[in-house]
Amino acid sequence: MTGQERRADVNDTPMMTLPDGPIDIRLIASDMDGTLLDGNSKLPDEFWPLMHELAVREIAFVPASGRQLATLDAMFSGTDAGHSYIAENGSIVTFHGQVVSTTCIDMPTVNEMIDVTRRVSSDGSYNLGLVVCGQNSAYVERTDAEFYAEAHKYYAQLEVVDDLKQAAAHDNVLKLATYDFTDISAFVDDQVPHLRQSHQVAESSRHWVDMMNPVANKGRGLTALQESLGIGPEHTVVFGDFLNDLELFDHADYSYAMANAHPDVTARARYRAPSNIDHGVMTVVRALLAL
Repeated sequence: MTGQERRADVNDTPMMTLPDGPIDIRLIASDMDGTLLDGNSKLPDEFWPLMHELAVREIAFVPASGRQLATLDAMFSGTDAGHSYIAENGSIVTFHGQVVSTTCIDMPTVNEMIDVTRRVSSDGSYNLGLVVCGQNSAYVERTDAEFYAEAHKYYAQLEVVDDLKQAAAHDNVLKLATYDFTDISAFVDDQVPHLRQSHQVAESSRHWVDMMNPVANKGRGLTALQESLGIGPEHTVVFGDFLNDLELFDHADYSYAMANAHPDVTARARYRAPSNIDHGVMTVVRALLAL
């Protein structure tokens, strides 16, 4: 804790630190899973009136997620927070429905990952499912109910295809998301370690790893949004809990790690928020706005 922040009073929610004095907030960006969403992966009921208050104060609230744009839009469309997103880990950014930026992945890498996933799934060395995340839709070849249900949680626009390569060739591929039913951490280093040097590789949970263009991440997406809105880091608050949120913290003066965050995320953040189960994002935002 630095001299520019204070811990919440003992009567306040624990595990919360605040800036020393009022701040001029104009943009709030929050991760979803493990951050804004509760333990049931739902938006808390008190989220909606708070978003209305932010809209009244002309403070932009933007979900920053590895989730698909269509998935986020289904969750937020028609609300005060609707149509403004940092989606697919920053590979596509929109504000009020207008695309601010897109960052696509190269086709040789797309085809390589499809080949590798098919091979290791066929020989039984890994139990994987690959989602090719296009601008128009997400695509899968694997059709068993367990994998499809897991993928559909994050990709509302999800199409089963016979050939992922053909589907990818007819769309702009924003991201490759690989799911391992046990633990994804070993897969990249074991099978495609060279891609860590040439591409952005981010573990978004114990089971999912996302691969993107080397310059794509949530932080770059946030920067594109800030530039579009004329808002700087000094007016930006961000929240995150996992490794794919790290770059967000580099572009906001007020960076919050959740109490349940990965240790590397906690180390990078300037401030602390209660856990997602304790509705930490809403708790901190209300405190910052003195609601």
